[in-house]
Amino acid sequence: MSPESSIAFHYQDVDVPSLNEEVVRKLVVDTIVAENAEPGTLQIIFCDDEYLLEMNQAYLQHDTFTDIITFDYCQDLEGISGDIFISIPRVMENAKKYSVSFMEELHRVILHGILHLLGYKDHTRDEKEVMRSKENYYLTLLS
Repeated sequence: MSPESSIAFHYQDVDVPSLNEEVVRKLVVDTIVAENAEPGTLQIIFCDDEYLLEMNQAYLQHDTFTDIITFDYCQDLEGISGDIFISIPRVMENAKKYSVSFMEELHRVILHGILHLLGYKDHTRDEKEVMRSKENYYLTLLS
């Protein structure tokens, strides 16, 4: 990471079982560098459903639960920079739904936020396929 880059983790009234912050930092940096970009200032904020719902309503005018909201500051700050808010209860529920471990689903969601900051979208079916393919590829780097 460059001297200007940093990745900070915050816990808003939730615990994240078995999270290894160093593994996540490496995953995030490796993904950004592999995409020919420079890591900047990143905040990964873990929270509960209610906290993220309030943000979804206030900032995106969506009245639904979600697992992640990403705020992109790449134009304002150096490198790939932003805030990634993740609902731990949503990640837990999705891990059960998709029959994967909590940690695999959490890593996928973190990658999803990073890919958004790198400019990937997921509005169309084709964009979703590209995003999922990228997530799957970068998850293999953890193995």
